[in-house]
Amino acid sequence: MVSLFSVVVNRVFAAQLAGLPVFGPDGESIGKVRDLVVGLRVDRQPPRVLGLVLELATRRRIFVPMLRVTSIEPNAVTLATGSVNLRHFHQRTNEVLVVGELLDARVRTAEGASAVLVDAAMEPTRTRDWRMSRVAVRERTGRLGRRGPVKVVRWEDLTGLSVTELANQPQGAQHLIAVFETMRAADVALALHSLPVKRRYEVAEALDDERLADVIEEMAEDDQKDLLAHLDEERAADVLEAMDPDDAADLLAELPEDDKDRLLELMEPAESAPVRRLLEYSFDTAGGLMTPEPVVLAPDATVAEALAHVRNPDLTPALASMVFVCRAPTATPTGRYLGCVHIQRLLREPPSDLVAGVLDTDLATLSPDASLSDVTRYFAAYNLVCGPVVDEADHLLGAVTVDDVLDHLLPDNWRETGLTHA
Repeated sequence: MVSLFSVVVNRVFAAQLAGLPVFGPDGESIGKVRDLVVGLRVDRQPPRVLGLVLELATRRRIFVPMLRVTSIEPNAVTLATGSVNLRHFHQRTNEVLVVGELLDARVRTAEGASAVLVDAAMEPTRTRDWRMSRVAVRERTGRLGRRGPVKVVRWEDLTGLSVTELANQPQGAQHLIAVFETMRAADVALALHSLPVKRRYEVAEALDDERLADVIEEMAEDDQKDLLAHLDEERAADVLEAMDPDDAADLLAELPEDDKDRLLELMEPAESAPVRRLLEYSFDTAGGLMTPEPVVLAPDATVAEALAHVRNPDLTPALASMVFVCRAPTATPTGRYLGCVHIQRLLREPPSDLVAGVLDTDLATLSPDASLSDVTRYFAAYNLVCGPVVDEADHLLGAVTVDDVLDHLLPDNWRETGLTHA
């Protein structure tokens, strides 16, 4: 057994364990560690580590007892032979998620000093159990801009770690967010769904607007509305501005009319205008599904310029697959739509050529009133992941991407439960 954080053998710190890949006895990939589950005791003795929360490739979160863990190395965890229970993980009473709920907790040391919990370490016992025996804390000095040193102390030397105290005390989120930095927004959304409501709110308050917007876009509808309602209206408007317009419109469409209008008024006019346009369409039409911010260029743009635009890391792969060419103005709703250029074609052409010379003018377009079933058939018929939405006057209104189509075809709770194996 190799330590992940300390020179002491057989001591494993939770924040270092989170994110490690998990393999079966034959080397098959199973998933990643997302958290540890401990059972808190009534007394102040170290709690028993019950098991690991693993996230499968399908995003389903499952529980694996510690007895199934055969080794923990600096770069991987290995499980013993046997089947894995794929039932979705549900937290029980008196169970606490170490990464999700203990990090950033406010505690007091044996000397009475106020401190913040920054990590927790587990150690094996002679009976093959694991105990959460050591805790890394940073004392709060009370001086502005000064951070105390990190100390590793015994669990039983701290107070403030009972279920009741954790539920009632205000808690920061700095160290939990540090763990989230390596995770995709969709995985963070799933992690937040698994946390108690109080902790979810604390994390949301600590995230910056851009990151919170990315996470909210990946949440289930009920979680989206709950989190938006928790934020003060000014912050909620800022987060809506940072969201993709189509996602912001979908969320606002689910709110009461007064709340929707108030948030739209608080948004900057330039940010709210495309959202207002999308709200004019039914959610299950091409107009309601589209994003108003595809890559749009004038016909005199070069292939090199087009490739530079699709390299934008903020673009989804679907939006980056196609460039739309229109006469000025190029901001949606555009001037006359001329056609599109597929990224494969751009990669084959000389960089100095104009996009006007490589247009696909034969590809059918979608009307904003096209139904969800029409859009689905369109993607299947033309083998596309992105398609133009054009009105009767040949103005490009936006583009529908395949991820938005799938989002509306899947069950409402698919984000919460993950996907099951076929």
